[in-house]
Amino acid sequence: MKFFIDTANLAEIREAQDLGVLDGVTTNPSLMAKEGITGKDNVMRHYKQICDIVEGDVSAEVIGTTFDEMIREGEELAELDEKIVVKVPMIKDGVKAIKYFSEKGIRTNCTLIFSAGQALLAAKAGATYVSPFVGRLDDISTDGVALIEQIVTIYRNYGYTTEVLAASIRHPMHIIQCAEVGADVMTGPLSAITALLNHPLTDIGLAKFLADHKKASAK
Repeated sequence: MKFFIDTANLAEIREAQDLGVLDGVTTNPSLMAKEGITGKDNVMRHYKQICDIVEGDVSAEVIGTTFDEMIREGEELAELDEKIVVKVPMIKDGVKAIKYFSEKGIRTNCTLIFSAGQALLAAKAGATYVSPFVGRLDDISTDGVALIEQIVTIYRNYGYTTEVLAASIRHPMHIIQCAEVGADVMTGPLSAITALLNHPLTDIGLAKFLADHKKASAK
């Protein structure tokens, strides 16, 4: 399973990169706004800064909702860096744009996936990634992880190469559950990734080892 971090915060991206487990980054307009990144030139510059930090894919989202707008924005984003994956919403013109981009050799991430049917359409159009939103489905009492499993099964049935990117990850158990059902990628906050480090027995065991070492060294 690949680990992506879902943020536009450069410090968090660097921390995840330094941890040695980061495979990529996903961003969106909301995350950019959270960091105070506004205006096209600033946003484009920020995407380039992210690409300079990480070694893997960086999903950069289009703002337009018509075919022509998405094509124009997507081509500009793809020219920024070879790591850029154009993030396109799951709407009718978005599917058309994915098909266009796939024929042009531009990689895509179809976002706002909430059903297996949507994921199937995105794969048929040639999406590189699909992003089902696990946490947002859980928020409305729907099993987000079950959707991940369903999409993984469908893709395996027909040999689609589109990768299942579990998005809207809220906590470490989401990561483990998505790994269990075969998600290719997870994207979530740094807090969810670093939470995988923690276990009380690890802390207790380490404290005991250090205490025993201190006693032995004092003799």
